[in-house]
Amino acid sequence: MTLNNITQIKLKQWAQQLGFQGLGVSGIDLSTQEKYLKRWLANGSHGDMEWMERHGNKRTRPEELEEGTMSVISVRMDYLPPQTVDPIMVLNHPERAYVSRYALGRDYHKIMRKKLEKLAKKINEELSDSEQMQYRVFVDSAPVMEKPIAVKAGLGWMGKHTNILSQNVGSWFFLGEIYTNLPLTESQAVDNHCGDCTACIDVCPTKAIIKPYELDARRCISYLTIEHKGVIPVEFREPMGNRIYGCDDCQLICPWNRFAVDTKESDFSTRNNLDSASLLSLFAWSEEAFLKNLEGSAIRRIGYERWQRNISIALGNAPSSEKIITALNAKYEVSSEMVREHISWALQRLK
Repeated sequence: MTLNNITQIKLKQWAQQLGFQGLGVSGIDLSTQEKYLKRWLANGSHGDMEWMERHGNKRTRPEELEEGTMSVISVRMDYLPPQTVDPIMVLNHPERAYVSRYALGRDYHKIMRKKLEKLAKKINEELSDSEQMQYRVFVDSAPVMEKPIAVKAGLGWMGKHTNILSQNVGSWFFLGEIYTNLPLTESQAVDNHCGDCTACIDVCPTKAIIKPYELDARRCISYLTIEHKGVIPVEFREPMGNRIYGCDDCQLICPWNRFAVDTKESDFSTRNNLDSASLLSLFAWSEEAFLKNLEGSAIRRIGYERWQRNISIALGNAPSSEKIITALNAKYEVSSEMVREHISWALQRLK
């Protein structure tokens, strides 16, 4: 088979055989997105995610990140776990822990990376020896503008909450990319279908979506519970409620997610009852238990200290009880100074 014979239909078929639910092709012109990114960074909206400003323009210039890149193959993998406890119910029960749906199962990075490597190898198997492509695969692993690339590849449009939306499946999916030197035909972008809806903006607990299509990460609960390494500002603690890892409110409210489908990837199924575990049961984990129970989980990377910090805040937002106060007091003496600050705040609220 020659390059001219490799159509997007064939690429999509190969991708589906490997467990991806969508595929598109993007060009490498991200000049419009580069202007937006520079403005966003200049405003400090990335908080302490200093890696967002590293590498100069490589994030918005694929050919500088991977020399010779002419096209980007963008893929979608659905992650909504089946048979989970209703997330709204969990959010309405403050003694339970809310964990973002994407992190209930195994870490997606390795799973998707392996499948992307297989897809790239499949493409090369179908090409003649003289047309072998050079490539590099990415899954949140380098300075890649995965969302704008997905939009250009026709996988969806950028929603007002800055997540990618598809008319067919909503927004519960991961993205991955193959940078390639093949001159592939770019997919057709799809229209934006957000219309006048502002549900995601209105529902955000911390008002992190400061205007349509612009997120201030410093206010976002996902950023605060996952990326932020230090003390969480007091103004955001009560709005965090029982969200101990990530936040899905803007996706849960989105009308397009009524079309969402459960994942077919068994590794994304819920582990350790994280879809409805009690705060006290998770707070009781030792660091050894944390590392063991969350082996292979995306949650593990925040470390035990931030895990304890987040749960301390959630316990401070729960109805006061002797059990919670006892648990917080017991952890105080053995916790770091940073965690103690949040335990003290929680105990003050529970008096």
